[in-house]
Amino acid sequence: MSLTAHAPAEPLTSPGAATSLLDAYRPTTDRFLATPHRTLLGRGTTAEVPAGTASLTHRVQDLLDALRRPGTAAPVVMGSLPFAPDAPPALAVPDLVHWAPPLREDPLVALPVPHDEARPDWRVREVPPPERYGEAVASAVARIRAGEFDKVVLARTLELTSATRPDLHAMLRRLARRDPAGYTFAVPSGPGRTLIGASPELLVSRRAGRLTANPLAGSAPRSSDLAEDVRRAVALLESEKDLHEHAVVVAAVREALAPFCDRLEVPERPTLVRTAAMWHLSTTVGGELTDPATTALDLASALHPTPAVCGTPTDVARAVIAQSEPFDRGPYTGMVGWQDADGDGEWVVTIRCAEAEGGALRLFAGAGVVAASTPEAETAETAAKFRTFLHAVGASL
Repeated sequence: MSLTAHAPAEPLTSPGAATSLLDAYRPTTDRFLATPHRTLLGRGTTAEVPAGTASLTHRVQDLLDALRRPGTAAPVVMGSLPFAPDAPPALAVPDLVHWAPPLREDPLVALPVPHDEARPDWRVREVPPPERYGEAVASAVARIRAGEFDKVVLARTLELTSATRPDLHAMLRRLARRDPAGYTFAVPSGPGRTLIGASPELLVSRRAGRLTANPLAGSAPRSSDLAEDVRRAVALLESEKDLHEHAVVVAAVREALAPFCDRLEVPERPTLVRTAAMWHLSTTVGGELTDPATTALDLASALHPTPAVCGTPTDVARAVIAQSEPFDRGPYTGMVGWQDADGDGEWVVTIRCAEAEGGALRLFAGAGVVAASTPEAETAETAAKFRTFLHAVGASL
């Protein structure tokens, strides 16, 4: 097959195809995304989504339409969007996109990552310190109980620094093998920066006129003891606080997506999903699009940010986050994914992630704060969520 710039390659279907794309990833120039449905590797950059006065969804679609060629597959945009609505996106059309089946179906994903690389000697700094984070949670709870707002998601970071540059490729392979059924990604997020992570949460996907969203809210850390792990899962399903938090998010997702569909399918009660580190309450929302021209990014933009990563009401929660968090979230709690010129795509909530720059990594984790929250519980929840990435980099708190 003759390939032109920005053309998707024929899908790779042989055993080991997905892990071969994972192994072929090159930091700084490539874009990698593995989902429960497919594995993508974007090589190089044909064009970046330009700045402009038009909406982002229109700028993306205009670029993809301009690059479409008769007789070839639809071009694809890949990358990330930040949490802040006025911050620039990091979206581009690769020169070439390789496709493969999902990692979870690849038997080779069970093989361990060779430990032949020297891991950095990390220095870890917590921002804010746990006690300050607890104070911010307590302040938010008091304001919620006073009726100022309903929920806010407060995050903290770990700043990891080393004299040696981390091996992002090995880090990505460890993340993918730890949770092959999740959403693993590594994409450029700015000059000299890479966004890398393994998210459990699909914001929204579109395929052939059908949308799927999978909000997660309400969490509990896993246990290495089987009986205790099951007890925690059952307790999460029965937790009044977590069920309320989840219901708020599902209601917001329903409200945002309802205008795009004649009917939405929304289960009455959540189920459980698990990662290597956490249990989550999960609801899968589905529907047929009324307008076939609606794209995956249209849907994602209508949803973002959900109460699962920001809070309610949104504007008040954003203000509380700005007052409470002593750092810029950047791409954290934004979205990462892909879309083709036909409007199909997948956008994932950017959590369980870090941004790498030189010899530094900034890890992010957050917790939803509601009236029943406590500083101790939310601090412990963020610590548990850090585990996914700390395992991949060989560091600890």
